Amino acid sequence: MKPLVLALKQEPDQRLDLSPLVPHLLDGKSAKEIAEIELQTTREKITAGDIFKIRSGGAGSIRFEGGSLRLDNVGQGLKSGEIIVEGDCGKSPGRKMSGGNLVVAGDCGPFAGSAMSGGRLEIGGDAGDFLTAPLEGEMEGMTGGLLIVRGNAGERAGDRLRRGTIVIEGAAGDFPGSRMIAGTLIVLKDCGTLPGYLMRRARSCWQTRRNWRRPSSIAESTNLPSPKFRRAAARRKPCRRAGFLDARSRGSLATWRRSEKAKSFFPRDALIKDHSTHG
Repeated sequence: MKPLVLALKQEPDQRLDLSPLVPHLLDGKSAKEIAEIELQTTREKITAGDIFKIRSGGAGSIRFEGGSLRLDNVGQGLKSGEIIVEGDCGKSPGRKMSGGNLVVAGDCGPFAGSAMSGGRLEIGGDAGDFLTAPLEGEMEGMTGGLLIVRGNAGERAGDRLRRGTIVIEGAAGDFPGSRMIAGTLIVLKDCGTLPGYLMRRARSCWQTRRNWRRPSSIAESTNLPSPKFRRAAARRKPCRRAGFLDARSRGSLATWRRSEKAKSFFPRDALIKDHSTHG
Protein backbone atom coordinates (compact mmCIF):
# COMPACT_ATOMS: atom_id res chain seq x y z
CA MET A 1 0.00 0.00 0.00
CA LYS A 2 1.23 3.48 -0.82
CA PRO A 3 2.16 5.71 2.13
CA LEU A 4 0.26 8.82 3.09
CA VAL A 5 2.35 11.73 1.78
CA LEU A 6 2.31 15.24 3.22
CA ALA A 7 4.40 17.56 1.04
CA LEU A 8 5.37 20.87 2.65
CA LYS A 9 4.09 23.77 0.52
CA GLN A 10 6.20 26.51 2.11
CA GLU A 11 8.10 27.44 5.27
CA PRO A 12 5.49 27.97 8.02
CA ASP A 13 5.38 31.42 9.62
CA GLN A 14 4.74 29.99 13.09
CA ARG A 15 5.69 26.88 15.02
CA LEU A 16 3.32 24.01 14.29
CA ASP A 17 2.22 21.10 16.49
CA LEU A 18 2.27 17.94 14.36
CA SER A 19 1.33 15.56 17.19
CA PRO A 20 -2.13 14.82 15.63
CA LEU A 21 -0.46 13.47 12.46
CA VAL A 22 0.39 9.94 13.62
CA PRO A 23 -0.87 6.62 12.18
CA HIS A 24 -3.25 5.60 14.97
CA LEU A 25 -4.98 9.01 14.92
CA LEU A 26 -5.24 9.21 11.12
CA ASP A 27 -6.39 5.65 10.53
CA GLY A 28 -9.66 5.63 8.59
CA LYS A 29 -9.62 9.36 7.80
CA SER A 30 -9.92 10.67 4.26
CA ALA A 31 -7.56 13.23 2.75
CA LYS A 32 -10.23 15.89 3.22
CA GLU A 33 -10.62 15.08 6.91
CA ILE A 34 -6.84 15.14 7.42
CA ALA A 35 -6.63 18.52 5.70
CA GLU A 36 -9.03 19.99 8.28
CA ILE A 37 -6.87 19.05 11.31
CA GLU A 38 -5.62 22.14 13.15
CA LEU A 39 -1.88 22.40 13.79
CA GLN A 40 -1.39 25.98 14.99
CA THR A 41 0.38 27.00 18.19
CA THR A 42 -0.84 30.62 18.16
CA ARG A 43 -4.25 32.25 17.76
CA GLU A 44 -3.88 32.21 14.00
CA LYS A 45 -5.61 29.07 12.75
CA ILE A 46 -3.62 26.82 10.41
CA THR A 47 -4.80 23.42 9.22
CA ALA A 48 -2.87 20.54 7.71
CA GLY A 49 -4.31 21.41 4.30
CA ASP A 50 -2.94 24.96 4.55
CA ILE A 51 0.64 23.83 5.08
CA PHE A 52 0.80 20.44 3.32
CA LYS A 53 -0.22 19.06 -0.04
CA ILE A 54 -1.79 15.74 0.90
CA ARG A 55 -1.65 12.62 -1.27
CA SER A 56 -3.86 9.77 -0.11
CA GLY A 57 -2.36 6.52 1.09
CA GLY A 58 -2.31 4.10 3.99
CA ALA A 59 -2.03 5.84 7.35
CA GLY A 60 0.24 3.08 8.64
CA SER A 61 3.11 4.72 6.77
CA ILE A 62 3.39 8.52 6.69
CA ARG A 63 6.01 10.45 4.72
CA PHE A 64 6.68 14.15 5.13
CA GLU A 65 8.28 15.59 2.01
CA GLY A 66 10.33 18.60 3.04
CA GLY A 67 11.11 19.72 6.54
CA SER A 68 11.45 22.73 8.81
CA LEU A 69 12.76 23.44 12.29
CA ARG A 70 9.29 24.86 13.01
CA LEU A 71 7.62 21.45 12.73
CA ASP A 72 7.36 20.37 16.38
CA ASN A 73 6.21 17.13 18.01
CA VAL A 74 6.58 14.94 14.93
CA GLY A 75 5.59 11.38 15.84
CA GLN A 76 4.56 12.28 19.38
CA GLY A 77 2.85 9.31 21.01
CA LEU A 78 3.63 7.01 18.06
CA LYS A 79 2.40 3.49 18.86
CA SER A 80 2.91 1.60 15.61
CA GLY A 81 3.58 2.12 11.94
CA GLU A 82 6.21 4.31 10.36
CA ILE A 83 6.86 8.04 9.94
CA ILE A 84 9.62 9.36 7.68
CA VAL A 85 10.60 13.03 7.58
CA GLU A 86 12.62 13.96 4.51
CA GLY A 87 14.24 17.01 6.08
CA ASP A 88 14.58 18.80 9.40
CA CYS A 89 12.08 19.00 12.23
CA GLY A 90 11.67 21.02 15.41
CA LYS A 91 11.55 20.10 19.06
CA SER A 92 10.40 16.85 20.65
CA PRO A 93 10.25 14.43 17.72
CA GLY A 94 9.24 11.01 18.98
CA ARG A 95 8.23 12.25 22.41
CA LYS A 96 6.40 9.55 24.38
CA MET A 97 6.49 7.12 21.46
CA SER A 98 5.96 3.52 22.54
CA GLY A 99 6.37 1.65 19.26
CA GLY A 100 6.83 1.96 15.54
CA ASN A 101 9.64 3.53 13.55
CA LEU A 102 10.39 7.25 13.21
CA VAL A 103 13.13 8.45 10.86
CA VAL A 104 14.22 12.09 10.55
CA ALA A 105 16.60 12.55 7.64
CA GLY A 106 17.87 15.96 8.76
CA ASP A 107 18.50 17.80 12.01
CA CYS A 108 16.10 18.16 14.91
CA GLY A 109 15.64 20.44 17.89
CA PRO A 110 15.81 19.74 21.63
CA PHE A 111 14.09 16.95 23.57
CA ALA A 112 14.14 14.39 20.75
CA GLY A 113 12.81 11.07 22.05
CA SER A 114 11.80 12.66 25.36
CA ALA A 115 10.13 10.08 27.62
CA MET A 116 9.97 7.49 24.81
CA SER A 117 9.24 3.98 26.04
CA GLY A 118 9.62 1.86 22.90
CA GLY A 119 10.08 1.79 19.16
CA ARG A 120 12.96 3.05 17.07
CA LEU A 121 13.92 6.68 16.44
CA GLU A 122 16.69 7.53 13.97
CA ILE A 123 18.01 11.05 13.37
CA GLY A 124 20.15 11.36 10.26
CA GLY A 125 21.66 14.74 11.15
CA ASP A 126 22.36 16.49 14.44
CA ALA A 127 20.15 16.48 17.54
CA GLY A 128 19.64 19.43 19.88
CA ASP A 129 20.09 19.59 23.63
CA PHE A 130 18.36 17.30 26.13
CA LEU A 131 18.20 14.22 23.91
CA THR A 132 15.58 11.84 25.46
CA ALA A 133 15.48 14.03 28.58
CA PRO A 134 12.28 14.65 30.56
CA LEU A 135 10.44 17.95 30.49
CA GLU A 136 10.12 20.15 33.56
CA GLY A 137 8.32 18.32 36.36
CA GLU A 138 8.89 14.82 34.95
CA MET A 139 11.06 12.36 36.86
CA GLU A 140 12.20 9.99 34.09
CA GLY A 141 13.51 10.42 30.57
CA MET A 142 13.70 7.57 28.09
CA THR A 143 12.36 4.27 29.49
CA GLY A 144 12.76 1.96 26.49
CA GLY A 145 13.41 1.61 22.78
CA LEU A 146 16.35 2.49 20.54
CA LEU A 147 17.51 5.94 19.47
CA ILE A 148 20.29 6.47 16.93
CA VAL A 149 21.81 9.87 16.09
CA ARG A 150 24.00 9.76 12.97
CA GLY A 151 25.45 13.21 13.65
CA ASN A 152 26.21 15.12 16.85
CA ALA A 153 24.08 15.70 19.93
CA GLY A 154 23.85 18.74 22.19
CA GLU A 155 24.18 19.04 25.94
CA ARG A 156 22.64 16.70 28.52
CA ALA A 157 22.08 13.80 26.11
CA GLY A 158 20.49 10.88 27.94
CA ASP A 159 19.53 12.92 30.99
CA ARG A 160 17.68 10.72 33.51
CA LEU A 161 17.80 7.74 31.14
CA ARG A 162 15.93 4.84 32.73
CA ARG A 163 16.00 2.06 30.11
CA GLY A 164 16.72 1.66 26.43
CA THR A 165 19.72 2.33 24.21
CA ILE A 166 21.04 5.61 22.82
CA VAL A 167 23.76 5.58 20.14
CA ILE A 168 25.39 8.86 19.10
CA GLU A 169 27.70 8.28 16.15
CA GLY A 170 29.11 11.81 16.31
CA ALA A 171 30.13 13.92 19.29
CA ALA A 172 28.10 14.90 22.35
CA GLY A 173 28.04 18.18 24.26
CA ASP A 174 28.56 18.74 27.98
CA PHE A 175 27.04 16.48 30.63
CA PRO A 176 26.15 13.46 28.46
CA GLY A 177 24.53 10.76 30.56
CA SER A 178 23.77 13.16 33.40
CA ARG A 179 21.63 11.68 36.18
CA MET A 180 21.35 8.34 34.37
CA ILE A 181 19.40 5.75 36.34
CA ALA A 182 19.90 2.75 34.03
CA GLY A 183 20.09 1.96 30.32
CA THR A 184 22.88 2.30 27.78
CA LEU A 185 24.46 5.40 26.22
CA ILE A 186 27.20 5.10 23.57
CA VAL A 187 29.10 8.05 22.07
CA LEU A 188 31.45 7.12 19.23
CA LYS A 189 33.31 10.44 19.09
CA ASP A 190 34.25 13.20 21.52
CA CYS A 191 32.12 14.44 24.38
CA GLY A 192 32.17 17.60 26.46
CA THR A 193 32.86 18.08 30.14
CA LEU A 194 31.55 15.94 32.98
CA PRO A 195 30.07 12.92 31.20
CA GLY A 196 28.07 10.69 33.53
CA TYR A 197 27.46 13.50 36.02
CA LEU A 198 25.40 12.14 38.95
CA MET A 199 24.72 8.85 37.16
CA ARG A 200 23.47 6.07 39.42
CA ARG A 201 23.87 2.85 37.47
CA ALA A 202 24.09 2.39 33.73
CA ARG A 203 26.43 1.54 30.86
CA SER A 204 28.15 4.46 29.19
CA CYS A 205 30.92 4.31 26.59
CA TRP A 206 32.89 7.21 25.12
CA GLN A 207 35.61 7.17 22.50
CA THR A 208 37.91 9.87 23.89
CA ARG A 209 38.31 12.15 26.83
CA ARG A 210 38.02 15.73 25.72
CA ASN A 211 38.15 19.17 27.34
CA TRP A 212 40.13 17.98 30.34
CA ARG A 213 41.01 20.88 32.60
CA ARG A 214 42.00 21.51 36.17
CA PRO A 215 39.08 22.11 38.53
CA SER A 216 38.48 25.78 39.22
CA SER A 217 37.14 25.23 42.73
CA ILE A 218 37.13 22.72 45.57
CA ALA A 219 33.51 21.87 44.80
CA GLU A 220 34.35 21.12 41.17
CA SER A 221 37.28 18.92 42.16
CA THR A 222 34.80 16.30 43.43
CA ASN A 223 33.89 15.67 39.79
CA LEU A 224 37.30 14.21 38.95
CA PRO A 225 37.65 10.41 38.93
CA SER A 226 39.08 8.88 42.07
CA PRO A 227 42.41 6.96 41.95
CA LYS A 228 40.54 3.75 42.72
CA PHE A 229 38.19 4.32 39.78
CA ARG A 230 41.09 5.15 37.45
CA ARG A 231 42.88 1.93 38.36
CA ALA A 232 39.71 -0.12 37.88
CA ALA A 233 38.96 1.52 34.53
CA ALA A 234 42.53 1.00 33.28
CA ARG A 235 42.21 -2.77 33.79
CA ARG A 236 39.19 -3.02 31.49
CA LYS A 237 40.06 -3.95 27.92
CA PRO A 238 37.53 -1.65 26.18
CA CYS A 239 38.82 1.31 28.20
CA ARG A 240 41.66 3.64 27.40
CA ARG A 241 41.25 6.10 30.24
CA ALA A 242 38.57 7.01 32.71
CA GLY A 243 36.21 9.84 32.09
CA PHE A 244 34.63 12.15 34.64
CA LEU A 245 32.42 10.54 37.24
CA ASP A 246 30.91 12.51 40.05
CA ALA A 247 31.90 11.44 43.56
CA ARG A 248 28.23 10.90 44.40
CA SER A 249 27.60 8.84 41.27
CA ARG A 250 27.32 5.08 40.90
CA GLY A 251 27.83 2.92 37.87
CA SER A 252 30.67 2.59 35.41
CA LEU A 253 32.02 5.09 32.95
CA ALA A 254 34.78 4.52 30.41
CA THR A 255 36.13 5.76 27.13
CA TRP A 256 35.62 3.79 23.94
CA ARG A 257 38.51 2.38 21.96
CA ARG A 258 37.34 2.93 18.41
CA SER A 259 37.87 0.15 15.89
CA GLU A 260 36.40 -1.20 12.69
CA LYS A 261 34.49 -3.67 14.81
CA ALA A 262 32.86 -0.86 16.75
CA LYS A 263 31.74 0.80 13.51
CA SER A 264 29.94 -2.35 12.43
CA PHE A 265 27.76 -2.40 15.54
CA PHE A 266 25.30 0.15 14.19
CA PRO A 267 24.09 -0.64 10.66
CA ARG A 268 21.92 2.01 9.03
CA ASP A 269 19.47 -0.39 7.45
CA ALA A 270 18.52 -2.70 10.28
CA LEU A 271 17.26 -2.56 13.84
CA ILE A 272 20.33 -3.30 15.92
CA LYS A 273 20.56 -5.33 19.06
CA ASP A 274 22.31 -4.13 22.18
CA HIS A 275 26.00 -4.67 21.31
CA SER A 276 27.28 -2.13 23.80
CA THR A 277 30.21 -2.95 26.05
CA HIS A 278 29.78 -2.75 29.78
CA GLY A 279 32.27 -0.05 30.75
